[in-house]
Amino acid sequence: MTGGSKKPFAHSERKRREAKGHKRKHFETGLAASQVDHGGPTAAQARQLVADLRAARESGCHADIRDLAHRLAELAKTEEEKPGTVDIIVNGGGLEAMIDLVHASVPVEAEESGDDVLKEVCNAVVQLAVNEVYAQRIGDSKFLASLVSLLKKPVASGVIAGRCVTEPSTSALSAARTAAEAIMSLAHNYPMIKDKVRAEGGIKPLVKLLECQQNVKVQKAAASALKTLAFRNEPNKKQMVEFKALRQLIFLLKSEDQNVHPEAVAVIGNLVHSTMEIKKQVLDEGVLQPVIDLLSSDCKDSQREAALLLGQFAAVPQPIEPPPGNNGNPTAASDEVKDFYKVRIVQRGAVRPLIELLGSEDPQVPEMAAFALGRLAQNTDNQAGIAQQGALKPLLALLDSGNDNVQHNAAFALYGLAENEDNVASIIREGGVRRLKAGEGLQRQQSKDCVAKTVSRLESKMENENVLKHLLYLLYASNDIDTRQYVATALAQLCNSKQIRKFTIRENDPDEHNTALEDVLFDIMQNKNACKSTQRDAVSAMCEFIAKASPENATRPSSPPASEEDRAYIPANYLNNPTQSDVTFMVEDKPFYAHRIVLLASACEYFRPMFDGEYKEKKLSSIVIPNIRYEVFQAMMKCIYTGSVEVSPEIAPELLKAADQYLLEGLKHLCENVIGPGLTVTNLMSVYELAEDFHAGSLMNACCHFALKNYDKMMEASAIDKYAGVEGYFGTEGSGVEAYAAIMTRMHKNTQEFIRQVVQGKVVLENEIESNEVKEESEAAAATGAPAETSG
Repeated sequence: MTGGSKKPFAHSERKRREAKGHKRKHFETGLAASQVDHGGPTAAQARQLVADLRAARESGCHADIRDLAHRLAELAKTEEEKPGTVDIIVNGGGLEAMIDLVHASVPVEAEESGDDVLKEVCNAVVQLAVNEVYAQRIGDSKFLASLVSLLKKPVASGVIAGRCVTEPSTSALSAARTAAEAIMSLAHNYPMIKDKVRAEGGIKPLVKLLECQQNVKVQKAAASALKTLAFRNEPNKKQMVEFKALRQLIFLLKSEDQNVHPEAVAVIGNLVHSTMEIKKQVLDEGVLQPVIDLLSSDCKDSQREAALLLGQFAAVPQPIEPPPGNNGNPTAASDEVKDFYKVRIVQRGAVRPLIELLGSEDPQVPEMAAFALGRLAQNTDNQAGIAQQGALKPLLALLDSGNDNVQHNAAFALYGLAENEDNVASIIREGGVRRLKAGEGLQRQQSKDCVAKTVSRLESKMENENVLKHLLYLLYASNDIDTRQYVATALAQLCNSKQIRKFTIRENDPDEHNTALEDVLFDIMQNKNACKSTQRDAVSAMCEFIAKASPENATRPSSPPASEEDRAYIPANYLNNPTQSDVTFMVEDKPFYAHRIVLLASACEYFRPMFDGEYKEKKLSSIVIPNIRYEVFQAMMKCIYTGSVEVSPEIAPELLKAADQYLLEGLKHLCENVIGPGLTVTNLMSVYELAEDFHAGSLMNACCHFALKNYDKMMEASAIDKYAGVEGYFGTEGSGVEAYAAIMTRMHKNTQEFIRQVVQGKVVLENEIESNEVKEESEAAAATGAPAETSG
């Protein structure tokens, strides 16, 4: 048969399956969709087409055979829509008739139109292989043997590798190409076909077709068939190696026609995905440099396959001779031997093109590039070079790709790069710690685990004094504000408590500490133009810093003061009792009966000078108390008389003001303990102003810590407008970042003081205000609606 068709086979879309390292061939018949009879075939129509095909074969009319085979193939393609169509064709003898036609074409040199007939007939056979039964029937027939015979035609006519004794046979080449494409399609759908092709002797002629320099399309078809036959089939791989396929495949990688590169490199990829022995044979044939060169190809498929191959090559150790005096026994491979090809791949210039491929729009290309870089990064010497050539930024960006395979390979590569201490600062300067700690968008648990291990690896590097000194130098001296911000955030998140305190506490003055890290974080938190994620990271880092800066043996300061605890109290029945009362306080025009001796004996520095000094109240029997509600005054007096008082959240703010006015520190601290647990995003600023106005240090600390611990809640839209009164923030027209920046600016001085107290152990973070006992009582009171009773 002569004449060359430009169209490969068509096959059922339903039978298409994905396989790694294995690309499906698309076959098309060229029939327009409008020509297909969508009404569905009938049994009579199918039988008539088969009968007509037999008649056309007898008459030898090529045009009729081509047309009938094409129509039968189109009917077979309706199997999914109209089940049973293929059964009608096969049971009517259509399959055997077309197999006979292929078999009959083997010894014949056909006319110009004969090649189109062979294509249509083979295509029809492929379309009839809709299930394992029919595929087995095709495999057991003479069809595969006929295809193998067609593969051998160019060899028999002497047109391979330039050894021509006659003009190249276009018919032989076209028939071989058709046979290779049919084998590829059948073997792709049904693995059993792979073994049958090998048994028929089909691998050797396919390997020989790789040498067909006269026709690149034939080379490509042969490579496609070999790629499919090699996939997950070790006997086929071994035969390909035995028949010297590797050398010719490498020649194809160097071909100027890039169309053949993807198929050739895919065959090598399937061969390499095998035993270590075959991997070494592939490398011994000199495949490394041609594969590296393919990284710069314009073809995405070539780039992907080349990157995958390099990742596989990187795991191959270099064979070594056993050392003298070891009785011929090989020793365990050293790191140098295990990393032989990792180093060689880098030395031959693979790193930069692999990094460039990380930015490809085709997700499979960066997936394989990251895989290769991850394998190369398992060598210590490679790690610094890969990072310095710019791999960190694109690898970190791939964590946000949304593709789970890409994310996992990028995470694996970053884990390898983090092993080298020289890369720690570079990872931090690229914002790597922030991205790794966030872990947002990672779709696979293995990726999350890998990222967590990378963070742990970076944390362990903080034990290295040189690494820590370098980061501190960048923190103090870098002119780049982004670098200082990333370093400050990373130090707070990666260093442990001992390391934090070591560079924070000043040796010559334990009461002072180095605030450089805090200052940088404050700058970020107070920046109204910062992005939300950057501001959040700084807040989170500040919380970690505060927690780690607190000394391990810090204990809560005693409260109330000892002088107040040591004094004696009197029974509650004397409270507001006119019996023996010698002074009356008029509060809201209501009398409150008191006793001078009790007030003089109390720790209240306000009443002592009033009744023991030269003030006029000393001689008055009735004293007016302005600006305080009767209920609040009564609670204050109960604390003075009995040493305890029930403080409800409703009166706690007013009672705190009264305690500050009457110099009752114990009562004020009690009020702080009641108010503190009730902090919310909406009352934060009003409570902060209360604490600031009335010198409530513990409550102020609680507000500062609350603002740091509850960043996300404070960013909620319902809370933002509550900060409209904060200086520097202008309400609904501003953003949450602007509001928080204004709050941090407002609280800056007191937050710094809070941190100083934490570092010095004067504040215990777990309960800045209340003891556990008070907290439990408060919670119980909240559950019952009753106030807590606590010693004042």
